[in-house]
This record gives sequence, C-alpha cells and structure tokens, in this order.
Amino acid sequence: MKLQKETIKRSPVVSSGRHGKWYDDACGTAFALELIGERWSLLIVRELMFGGRRFSDLRGGLPGISAKVLTERLESLERAGIVRRRQLPPPTAAQVYELTEWGYGAETAIKELGRWAASSPDHDPTLPLSPASLMLSFRTMFDGRRAGGLDAGGAIRVGADRFFVKVAKGRLTAERGEIEEPDFTLEAPAAMPIAGLVYGKAPPEALPGLAVTGDRAKLAGYVDCFHLPKKVA
Repeated sequence: MKLQKETIKRSPVVSSGRHGKWYDDACGTAFALELIGERWSLLIVRELMFGGRRFSDLRGGLPGISAKVLTERLESLERAGIVRRRQLPPPTAAQVYELTEWGYGAETAIKELGRWAASSPDHDPTLPLSPASLMLSFRTMFDGRRAGGLDAGGAIRVGADRFFVKVAKGRLTAERGEIEEPDFTLEAPAAMPIAGLVYGKAPPEALPGLAVTGDRAKLAGYVDCFHLPKKVA
C-alpha cells in the first residue's frame, strides 16, 4: 500500500492547490463547489449574468454582503477564471466586474438548481429579489409551450435598472437594456411587485408601487408563460 501511494502522481490541477482544496475529490460537482460554493459566490455570478457591474452595483443587488466579503469573493472568482475586471473608457472611467465566457457557462447550472429548489415546500417566493434575480427567474421558469403564438416585447424597469423581454416562436429573450416601442411596460421601485404579478398572478392594482402600461392582452399572455414548479410532498 505504501508503494502504491508513492507511485501515484497527481495531475497539475490538483498539485496547484486549486482542485481538492476542500474535498480532495475528483468529482466535477465537488470542484464546482470549490469554485463557487463559498457563501455569496454563486449569487455574485447570478448578478453578473446580465453584463458587467460596478462594485457598488453588486452591493446594491446583494444588500446583505459586506464590502470586505464582496472583495474577497470577487478576488477568488477572478483567480478561478470566472470573473474579470475591466476599466471602462472615459468619460465613465469606472471599473466593472464581468463574467468570462466560461463564467457565463454557469447559467444552465444556476437555473436548474433554482428550478429544483423552488419545488421545496420551504421555498418562500415572497422574499426580496434583486433585479438580476428576477430576470434570471424569467429565463428559468419560462414555459414555451404556454406561449402559443404570442409575439410580444416588454420593458422591465426596476429602480434604475432597465431590462427588456421578448417572446416569439415559443422562445424568450430577457436581457439588460432598452427596447423600442414595447408592447407593455412594467415599472416598480423593487422587483417584488413584478414578481407578484408574474408568479403570484395578482392584479396590478393590488401591487403597491407597480406601474403597468401598454397592451394588457399581450401582458396577460406573457404572465401566463410563467408558473412556479409544484411543491414536492
């Protein structure tokens, strides 16, 4: 047995100290947890799914995180090749954090994890959401089978954040930015009233702070494309 241990050679990624630092396990799931399993790391990745953000923007989307922890997590994600820093040109001249191409690849895993967890009876959909979390939930929970022939585009405005959605041919596009001549507009100071409309199916007038304009029929068609998963027993 001793001879066997002496002859085993670890791969470079293991000997670098990055893989196996927590679990000493070759499983890709274990490695994923080492990369983004620390508290807040996965949520930082979520916040960056719609483009680069400044440090202050990230703190705004994650109000429970301290500046120290956010700095540490960003440095860790940067070392792992998931996040990179970029200096915007003048006149902005601000530093933003953004996902690398590989970092964006985590979206599928995040969505599947969220869909799975939302079926728990302990999941509380009335808790606060960040604007990015709301928009990623649209990408996660969209059911193209319910879209039918819906062809609609909408503006989603949460505080100072601007997003747009489009449904066409049973597919959803949800991105940061503006849309010309939207069929409907949803605007609120926070994400929760919009979530209450889409997932809670509450009438707009019952949701304080929510302003709705545009084609109500197309908005109703959009809202019908989203339903939370059934709770497990």
